[in-house]
Amino acid sequence: MQIAVLLYDRFTALDAVGVYELLARLPGADTVFVAKEPGPVRNDQGSLALVADKALADVPRPDIVVVPGGPGSRTAMYDPEILDWLRAADATSTWTTSVCTGSLVLAGAGLLGGRRATCHWLALDDLTAFGAEPTGERVVFDGKYVTAAGVSSGIDMALHLLGRVAGDATAQTIQLLAEYDPQPPYDAGSPEKAPAEIVAHWRGRAERVLVQES
Repeated sequence: MQIAVLLYDRFTALDAVGVYELLARLPGADTVFVAKEPGPVRNDQGSLALVADKALADVPRPDIVVVPGGPGSRTAMYDPEILDWLRAADATSTWTTSVCTGSLVLAGAGLLGGRRATCHWLALDDLTAFGAEPTGERVVFDGKYVTAAGVSSGIDMALHLLGRVAGDATAQTIQLLAEYDPQPPYDAGSPEKAPAEIVAHWRGRAERVLVQES
């Protein structure tokens, strides 16, 4: 099984790496980072680069497609080369997935029309412009399309996929070995739970955050 994780300039590192760390442990998995050209691709902070093993053209038929989010998604969602590859890969993929604003890239490729999908909460409503039905759920399955909400939810999505692909025992084993047992000191991980003044502040800066910041 080949798993292709798309990279593009100014992606969010955890979106890609969190999913990679779990899915790459799937028995028999061939996990590759792909980009328009092979080589290092910088994240949204500019201080970290992941290396794309292959160009998009070198990976035409992956079984699982993973699209991370990040400020660069605002460019990627209109990039003809990326969108053409996504459409072609999706034609034969078993699962087509995204994390955070990566769902906007899938939507830009025309893959989420009429489907339920999620995204980072600051960009959730942007899905409607592409005919998708936005939902605030953390992980959303609609057929073979799987979308995860902001950043950390990609880890949850990967566990869901592991269970679907390899069974509960394999997913539980990988969760255990990763010691994924979150116990955050605050209960502010969604706009419904965070203090209202903090939510309002970041809603007011949404465009700046989604385009310029992490």
